[in-house]
Amino acid sequence: MANILIIEDEAALAKNIARYFQAKGHQVDVAGTGREGVALAARTDPDVVIVDFQLPGMDGVEVIRTIRTSDPDVRLIMVTGHASVNVAVDAMKAGSMDLLTKPVALSTLDAVVERALVERSARKALAYYQRREADHSTLDAMVGHSPAMQALKSLLRTIASSEPQDGSVPPPVLIQGETGVGKELVARACHYAGARAAGPFVEVNCAALPAALIEGELFGHEKGAFTDAQARKLGLIEAADGGTLFLDEIGEMDLGLQAKLLRVLENMRVRRLGAVAERQVNVRVVAATNRPLDAMVQAQRFRGDLLYRLQVFHVQVPPLRDRGDDVLELAEQFAAQCAARYGKVVAGLDRSACDVLRAHLWPGNVRELRNVMERAILLLQGNTVSAADLHWLNAMAASPAQTAHSPNINESTNATPLNPAASRPLEAAERDLLLRALQQAHWNVTRAARLLNITRDTLRYRMERHGLQRPLSGLSMD
Repeated sequence: MANILIIEDEAALAKNIARYFQAKGHQVDVAGTGREGVALAARTDPDVVIVDFQLPGMDGVEVIRTIRTSDPDVRLIMVTGHASVNVAVDAMKAGSMDLLTKPVALSTLDAVVERALVERSARKALAYYQRREADHSTLDAMVGHSPAMQALKSLLRTIASSEPQDGSVPPPVLIQGETGVGKELVARACHYAGARAAGPFVEVNCAALPAALIEGELFGHEKGAFTDAQARKLGLIEAADGGTLFLDEIGEMDLGLQAKLLRVLENMRVRRLGAVAERQVNVRVVAATNRPLDAMVQAQRFRGDLLYRLQVFHVQVPPLRDRGDDVLELAEQFAAQCAARYGKVVAGLDRSACDVLRAHLWPGNVRELRNVMERAILLLQGNTVSAADLHWLNAMAASPAQTAHSPNINESTNATPLNPAASRPLEAAERDLLLRALQQAHWNVTRAARLLNITRDTLRYRMERHGLQRPLSGLSMD
């Protein structure tokens, strides 16, 4: 059911239209003058307004313009018995979506109203999703209070406030980091935290399409530019005008296309395939990659001049293993989101789960953590996530990836290196690693935990799980 407002000075006609739409289940209000209609629109917030052109005191064009100013989403339809080109042009400029001439059939008016309601619903849905995307892409949406994240947020605030005062193009941004650290979220924060938040955010994955197709997507083409070009196509660079163009996986971009992108960055002009004239755009370019671009430049697989142009602002997103207890904040958030999605009641994480999450190195970073928490919630039997619900992570603590990032235990001693044999089961290798660290620390748990780069609580938990107890002597366990 919709709310329809009829502004018509012919009482009989207004009554007939109102009865027709009321019979279809709509709420209908009627006003006999333009000023009365404007006041009624302010009170009732209509979805569709049907306006007569000739109204006493205030004509229909002025009514449409006034209502449109106060509510940009309302759909307005003008009905007139004196249609002319000038009236039609003025009505459309004021904000009318259609112009009908009297006498108008109710079935025709009904069809236009139905189209207006569909358009309004689509606009409201689009506005909702745009607001939701913006809300989930701000700096406040970036979870974590570690020093690494605080430094990242500070840099992003600087980037967001770097919009030139003369209306020129802001400097490009290059985001680098391991797979799964959240480079796309950082790119969105660069857009939504700044002056371009109301503009478009256009994303292109350079690894998803062949070079020829990516070029067509970026630059567009004119009708007839090639065999299958049946119509003009707007390129994504033009589509991002006034906003941000996010080039994800830019390390996969073809060298030839890199040269064309460099030219766009230099003069901010694009030319569609098959076109003669170039078009000026104002786009902030944000690029992201997990590839070592410096090494690729040395190997002549990436243009050095493009790299220098892109990294006016260089953002290095920290891996999850360097973010301390941010992993627990993220895990709590993912657990709550998954619980809501699957209709489960989850109280949170217990101490043993926190120990397991802290000890894991997260080679897949935030993406891996999200998937781990989703699996844990799906298989959860109780209402609290414990170490038992993360059992598949326990065996990974002594993997080669873990030891590669741990401090060298032998830096402070001359003991045998703690390199577990690759042929042993992971559980046995972990037990051996813990035992060697405890022996080197003379069974002092604090020192052993420091050697292993884990917390004392994590070490005590793993000692209990592997049945490790200090020898019966006076050696300290503190």
